[in-house]
Amino acid sequence: MGRTAVDRTLAARAALLACALALVAGGSVAAARAELRPILAPAPGSYSVTLEQCVGSSVQSERSAMFVAQMVATAATQRMAMRIVLEERTRGEAEYHPVLAPGFGVWHPSEPGVKIYKYVKQVTNLAAPASYRTAVRFRWIADKGKVIKRAELRSSRCFQPPLPAQVRAAPAG
Repeated sequence: MGRTAVDRTLAARAALLACALALVAGGSVAAARAELRPILAPAPGSYSVTLEQCVGSSVQSERSAMFVAQMVATAATQRMAMRIVLEERTRGEAEYHPVLAPGFGVWHPSEPGVKIYKYVKQVTNLAAPASYRTAVRFRWIADKGKVIKRAELRSSRCFQPPLPAQVRAAPAG
């Protein structure tokens, strides 16, 4: 195991120990993690996408999902970019398909020199019943606009249950 791997292993063990001690002392895991965040810096070239919040409601306009995508620069990265596509799967459909929503489906570039690029996107007024997720494309860009790395991830799904009127209108069976 190389020096970096040993350092990461020790940092991860320290984080677990701090969280355990925080719980025993009556503190919070979130507070312990916040203190250790500089130690647990993300690896260069890493990327992620998460469903941060999924809100179902009996009022369609209050239904929402919040997605967070993050990427970390490599040594050669000058700029980064993400393209987030909202995908929907309604009842009876086998596959997800892209849907139009403001701010989705376009490239969002970082400023030059950014080391960690995070993009938060929320969508509201979701139809139901349906599941929503995002497909995120990541690009790491070097000098003169050359793409040096590409990746793609999908988030977990946000299920929107039927609205009350849809439940009442559903055929018995």
